[in-house]
Amino acid sequence: MVPLVALGPRTFILLHDNLEAEVVYAYLLAKLHLTLASGSGVVVAPVMNGLPRDAMRSGLSVTLLIFNLLRDSPLAAYLLNEALVRVVALLGMYWLLRRYGLARPEQRGLAAAVALLWAMLPAYSIFGLSVLGQPLLLRAALDLRRGAGRVAAWAVCVAFPWWSALVLVAPFVAAVWGVGLLLDLVRRGQAAWPAMWRGAGGLALLLASYVLVEWRMFHSLLVAKEFVAHREQFDLGRLSPLGVGVGLREAAQLFGLGHYHASSFFKGGIVVAGLVGLAQLAGPPRRRLVRQAAVLLAGVAGLCLLGAFLPQLSIYWQDKLPLLHAFSLGRFYFLLALPWVLVLVAVVRQLPARRLAYALVALQVPFVLAANPEFTNNVRALAGHPRADAPGYAAYVAPGLLHQVQAFIATHTGQLPPAYRVACLGLPPALAQLNGFYTLDSYQTLYPLAYKQAFRPMMAGELAKSPALATYFDAWGNRCYLMSAELGRNFAIAKQPAREVQHWAFDAGAFQRLGGRYVLSAVRLAHPAESGLRLLGVFDDSQAYWRIYLYGVGPGQ
Repeated sequence: MVPLVALGPRTFILLHDNLEAEVVYAYLLAKLHLTLASGSGVVVAPVMNGLPRDAMRSGLSVTLLIFNLLRDSPLAAYLLNEALVRVVALLGMYWLLRRYGLARPEQRGLAAAVALLWAMLPAYSIFGLSVLGQPLLLRAALDLRRGAGRVAAWAVCVAFPWWSALVLVAPFVAAVWGVGLLLDLVRRGQAAWPAMWRGAGGLALLLASYVLVEWRMFHSLLVAKEFVAHREQFDLGRLSPLGVGVGLREAAQLFGLGHYHASSFFKGGIVVAGLVGLAQLAGPPRRRLVRQAAVLLAGVAGLCLLGAFLPQLSIYWQDKLPLLHAFSLGRFYFLLALPWVLVLVAVVRQLPARRLAYALVALQVPFVLAANPEFTNNVRALAGHPRADAPGYAAYVAPGLLHQVQAFIATHTGQLPPAYRVACLGLPPALAQLNGFYTLDSYQTLYPLAYKQAFRPMMAGELAKSPALATYFDAWGNRCYLMSAELGRNFAIAKQPAREVQHWAFDAGAFQRLGGRYVLSAVRLAHPAESGLRLLGVFDDSQAYWRIYLYGVGPGQ
């Protein structure tokens, strides 16, 4: 956290699926006082001509509480949320290890070292404790099995959903917990029944709490059916190659690195620790290590195979099970980080030499830090060598630049942002949304299919030029963006080097029918008249990552 805080507004935070998406959602809900709003007529006005509130994340969330407390400073809210997530991650892992794994008094320091390593893992903190809070759930499940510390265990089951994401972890935690209960029953027979009932009760309480937190989503999907979601037309079979070979390669990649959403890092230090442990130990301790590591790694392999092959299988079921459009079955990879760290615990707990154990924990730290873009990019910036493609928060959001555009429009028309609609080319719409514009385009995981169908004609000509872009939009479409075949899937184009689009097949009439008035473009259009547009101004700011070309459509703009 130190490099992030040290740079202030120049700090780099994750862009992909984070600043371009989740951070904006939290900020808008807080700013517009819509966090706890409900009802079929409630909309988020600055997004997609009024995105239904029920299409956005639940307001019953610690993350949303933090963004409401700091609603005028999304960066401060984000950093506070991340700091708290990592503190809870450290305490949660320490709580787990002090009863299970490193429970002896002399292992207190080693448990703290492993907990610190866990808290350093790269993670999307905007999703709360979805990954880094998993030790809390494991401790709760194990306590319920033993019948000890049940009050704290029940409390964890109730509280965890209020700071995590149901669609990312709940079904997969439930599946693994349920399988664990069944295996325990098979292994211990009748003696396992009391633990079985306690564990099932804890799992039921966890899921009931998730339903309470996400009641809006369940009500919208299953009861109110306020709109038909664009996800109904997901065609996963067109988005990625299929086959056994593809699945095995994906499983191998998940095994080695994990998934970028769910703490992706190289396990080199853990592998070395395992080899050292095998070399240092003999007799029963060595056999115990082999058995424990084999069980954990078999679990990792199983999760990787599920994460790789279930998305392929779901293609054949999606027409029969509509809920598969709302959930991705492959997210078992969100559970991969914890068993890998537990392999390290299984090694160091057996070693008689404490210094060696600490050294093996420390060996994994560089791999963890190197995998964290927020750490590496900010360290580079502090050292005076920032990456050109990793803008800091202030350069990315570019408030001074966007204020110039707003002031220009207000001077020439007298209109403020609520009176007109914009869309972006080569710029993430999040940039405009964070600066108060009302955008027709957006990055949304859920929105009305009717809106997607109304949006498509604006860029139908460009999609016709590029089958890859057409598939990207038609078979998926979460990025409901203006697109250009010349730019491909590059939706964030810096001002250096300058780019120019020669021929942009844009339907200005369809744009106007949706209420569009201005296009904020990161690239110059060589022939804007072909697109039904005219250049109104070029805006630059030395502190901004972008240059904006403002194009207008319609008379008198």
